[in-house]
Amino acid sequence: MDIEALRTFAAVAETGQFQAAADELGISQQAVSKRIAALERHFEVTLLVRTSRGSRLSLDGQVLLPHAKKVLAAFEQAERAVRPGSRPLRVDVLNRRIAPAQAVYRFYRSHPEMSLDAVTLSNENAAQAAQAVLEGTVDASFRALPVDRIPAGISAERLLDEPLELLVGPGHPLAKAPWVRPADLAGHRIWIPGIRPGTEWAAFYQALSEAFGLSIDALGPNFGDEALMDALAESASLATLVGRGDRYLWPQTHDLRRIPLREPTPVYTHVLLSRIEDQHPVLTALRGHLRASGPRTPDDAWVPDWAGR
Repeated sequence: MDIEALRTFAAVAETGQFQAAADELGISQQAVSKRIAALERHFEVTLLVRTSRGSRLSLDGQVLLPHAKKVLAAFEQAERAVRPGSRPLRVDVLNRRIAPAQAVYRFYRSHPEMSLDAVTLSNENAAQAAQAVLEGTVDASFRALPVDRIPAGISAERLLDEPLELLVGPGHPLAKAPWVRPADLAGHRIWIPGIRPGTEWAAFYQALSEAFGLSIDALGPNFGDEALMDALAESASLATLVGRGDRYLWPQTHDLRRIPLREPTPVYTHVLLSRIEDQHPVLTALRGHLRASGPRTPDDAWVPDWAGR
């Protein structure tokens, strides 16, 4: 059933005139007649009876009218619900502690009038997150996705380059260093629980390990960030890697140290994925905010070959 035909029927019923309904809808009287005829063929009944004074509802038309008004009201409500800007922007930030979540939070703090939802598709890899964007499960996602794996219909913009830092306890041999080179980490165990095969972060750390001869593993159960902080504080040999903008908290007594990496600076490239045709105003504002306020990529940045330059 054509929703425009139903809207035309309601307009004729309200005005009592085909021409008046045509004027209200901004179409010709002939178009009104065609729509009513099509609706009557659909229901196989006469809905409007023409008279010398205009048109009146038949008995079947009188039965249909209240239902038609409910359908039109529901359709208009549905239109409002999906119209760009009428619902919150859904953004996948992967993990609420890492840089994308913090960047989206800062955006919201500076634009509290804008409506958005931050979600975490933490069990999906980059390809699955991109598919979720295509299907409309989310409007946008921050991922490290190789250029040659960006699906058709997806816009991908590298907007958040996150330098890595070493995180160690006070007893670690590098704990007092003002900064270290990635090559200096050779021979030290770097533990990053939560790395899963097939994810983009697994590919990133694999490339980092191969480039600088590092030992990075995710051995053992992952009991969460708090347990990781406890393990670092108690160990004189264990280290992990975190993003400069990642937000991790630990008891003051842990005395953990965040140490910058330089010469070169490993950078995790967060790419903002969205549908090419998506015109959501909050997405446009978020993209502009990140372009203006995102961290500057270090001059000595290292990224995997697949991440692009």
